[in-house]
Amino acid sequence: MSFCIAIDGPAAAGKGTISKAVAKHYNFAHLDTGLLYRATGAKTFEGLTPIDAAEALTAADLERDDLRTGDAGQAASRVAAIPEVRAALVDFQQAFARREGGAVLDGRDIGTVICPDAEVKLYVTASDEVRASRRHQELIGKGEDVTFEQVLEDLRERDERDAARATAPLKPADDATVIDTSDMTIDEAVAQVLALIDARRK
Repeated sequence: MSFCIAIDGPAAAGKGTISKAVAKHYNFAHLDTGLLYRATGAKTFEGLTPIDAAEALTAADLERDDLRTGDAGQAASRVAAIPEVRAALVDFQQAFARREGGAVLDGRDIGTVICPDAEVKLYVTASDEVRASRRHQELIGKGEDVTFEQVLEDLRERDERDAARATAPLKPADDATVIDTSDMTIDEAVAQVLALIDARRK
């Protein structure tokens, strides 16, 4: 049987880490839908239009080494604002969500657009400063030369663009449980999410 867990939220709030932990705990398949948009954005660096890049996306494109860079993140946010790009990627995500054995999808419009009938909907968030600190440490660890202030500005710019877009804006689903991880360790956040999911599965 299928069981879909939709986890949305802004960048660096912890939704990716939580999603992977949840998928591992239940032995569900996991899809980081942000990678679809990062891969589409990265393909535009090669001269493809965003729509052509989305329609030509393959599984191999999700394995690129440059998908976690700041440039790829900004490109992802830009292409994600294009309705035709989102439409090209919807079928892939919806088919994944209803695969046998259960699925966890994390992104920005899973509970609102991709899987409005998901059995569990979560919206994971954190303060701007906490998210920027987490992302800054991540980028520094990868050798990128960026300041905290640059990362904070970048996150706020992405949030504003993602929340303001006409198609599938970043927001919690009406029936989503909001979890603020600002003052949580990752273990605490995962434990809270697992308890919530266990209650829904009974």
